Amino acid sequence: MDLDPVLLARLQFAFTIVFHIIFPSFTIGLAAFIATLLVRWRLTGRDHLHRLARFWTRIFAVSFAMGVVSGIVLSYQFGTNWSRFSVVVGNVIGPLLGYEVLTAFFLEATFLGIMLFGWKRVSPNVHTLSAVLVAVGTSLSAFWILAANSWMHTPTGHVVRDGIAYPVDWLAIIFNPSFPYRFSHMFTAAFLTTSLVILAVGARYRMAGRFDPEARTMMRMGLGMVALLAPLQLVIGDLHGLNTLEHQPVKVAAMEAHWDGSKPADLVLFAFPDENAEANRWTLSIPKGASLILTHDPDGKVRGLKDFPPSERPPVLPVFFAFRVMVALGLLMIAIGVIGVVLWYRGRLFDARWFLNPVQHCWPFGFIAILAGWWVTETGRQPWVAHGILRTADAVSPVTAASVLTSLILFVIIYAVVFAVGLYYINRLIVKGPEGPEPERDEGVASRPLAAATEATRHATGAEG
Repeated sequence: MDLDPVLLARLQFAFTIVFHIIFPSFTIGLAAFIATLLVRWRLTGRDHLHRLARFWTRIFAVSFAMGVVSGIVLSYQFGTNWSRFSVVVGNVIGPLLGYEVLTAFFLEATFLGIMLFGWKRVSPNVHTLSAVLVAVGTSLSAFWILAANSWMHTPTGHVVRDGIAYPVDWLAIIFNPSFPYRFSHMFTAAFLTTSLVILAVGARYRMAGRFDPEARTMMRMGLGMVALLAPLQLVIGDLHGLNTLEHQPVKVAAMEAHWDGSKPADLVLFAFPDENAEANRWTLSIPKGASLILTHDPDGKVRGLKDFPPSERPPVLPVFFAFRVMVALGLLMIAIGVIGVVLWYRGRLFDARWFLNPVQHCWPFGFIAILAGWWVTETGRQPWVAHGILRTADAVSPVTAASVLTSLILFVIIYAVVFAVGLYYINRLIVKGPEGPEPERDEGVASRPLAAATEATRHATGAEG
């Protein structure tokens, strides 16, 4: 059997990026959550907030380390498997990734050590500031990575000479047409993912009757973010879809399994797209539903897959089903937020075991939705790796299929071990819980009237953090 080096190179990059994206999508929101806990602790003086911050910082350290290690492998693949990609678009992508290192990674590296090890070595205010700056660094990292990825989908601000892309307008490159939507969508997804993990851990502790103040705080903060961001993500996703329809209509056609552009597009709830027959099997759909969503007119027309030659179409089946997985999980997140807020309003959130029991298992939802979304985005842009500039088949290095296959197998084995060990250790940290010594009092700082007044009010009313 002849092995296709292009397919193997794509599989290797897909495997490593799927492994890597899990960790940044978690640490972006987790860094902000830790910083918020420490700021709240400085304002209120509630010790359980400090314990929670230390607890989640340990988990952040493991996730951040695994994200850095897995991310290094990605950059090497640009030289090993995708050298032609580096030649053609390296003048644009290289500086964007360099800006990410100079701004985001250096900021994280400078203050991460203080955040991880400065609990008793620096003043509480300096330590809290370090956590805030690490959170800013993770957000900046997402900004630059999404700018580079978005440019590959909607390239602007460049000229092509002799088949090589050269930058001419960096603002147009960074803020390309799809960047605001992709960045907003991914950034919100990262915070949603972290919020679901925090909510699930809080529900787990509440079900077990452990760490009650910490569990209540996690549930309140996690649920509040889910209830706020899940509906917002639906709006952002709709805007992102309209932007994609404008710039990559064939991707939207694949997402909707819409073949005939001469008719209004049905909203296909379920089907089995048959690319050979250019039709859907076992279809369950809402007539004209997709046209209503995409054009705001039930009789509106959108381009179908048949409007594009087969060589310009992405693989329909994975794009179609991944999109439905993402949407289904998004709707489930909205339901969790709505039900949780109703229970919270009625004062039954922490005692409704019928809600707590399934919610403690909801932690993977955000990760799965992110992976499904990236599958839609990256598979849906095929056959282009840089839209309109470089095809995927023309971007690979002249390496043998056997070499790529060997490295792929090694990556799978090593990553499986690393992921299993990391996940086991994180679970051990969660089982142990937010225990630890009480934080030292800051004798060198004047007493905080706001903290004292808040603490007195809490004791007087019996309220908890």
